[in-house]
Amino acid sequence: MRKLVLQMAAISLDGYICEEGTEFWRSFGPAALPAAPDDDEYEEYFLSLMRRAGSHIMGRVTYESMAATWPTSSDPVAAIMNDVPKVVFSQTLQSADWAESRIARGDTAEEIARLKAEPGGEIVAHGGARFVQSLAGLGLVDEYRLYVHPVATGGGTPLFPDVGHPRGLRLLSSRAFQCGVLALAYRPITPRELEAVVPAPDTGREVQASLDASRARKS
Repeated sequence: MRKLVLQMAAISLDGYICEEGTEFWRSFGPAALPAAPDDDEYEEYFLSLMRRAGSHIMGRVTYESMAATWPTSSDPVAAIMNDVPKVVFSQTLQSADWAESRIARGDTAEEIARLKAEPGGEIVAHGGARFVQSLAGLGLVDEYRLYVHPVATGGGTPLFPDVGHPRGLRLLSSRAFQCGVLALAYRPITPRELEAVVPAPDTGREVQASLDASRARKS
């Protein structure tokens, strides 16, 4: 069973996604990564994890942006993106002409289940914002791979909007680079693990049961 890795190649220190059209995007978006920031150790680390991918998945907007960038790029990331199979999740995209691409129009959870059952490397999810938020919301993500940049945007689109309840994560690895980027990997924790970290609120029943037991012993 393959795992789905949600990769945020650039997320701000205050938790916002690097979205197309923003100043953050122009400095740190796909066309600038991994060349920005300039750090050979960071670049090799980023590329080494990208090479684990057996499939790349994304929403329509991210697909169209990458399809316009990587086929003619000489960046080391380009070969990884161009040669590995890609699945774009869209109900409106008419065709996927980028090499090794296909369109998934079915139910997201069902499509992901089929991809996970296939042999091969990791399934790496790239974006856009609504797509990765839906993956997280549906509980389909096995690992979060976040590259936190030393940038505070003050606003934008968060990765976890309106979660409604604590969404616990277990740290798998962390690595800091001279350029200021912090590479973090987390996995979602199970409900049982979460209960151990955040106990369920006491409704008073346990206290009452203890008092009743104490009275019974005395009588």
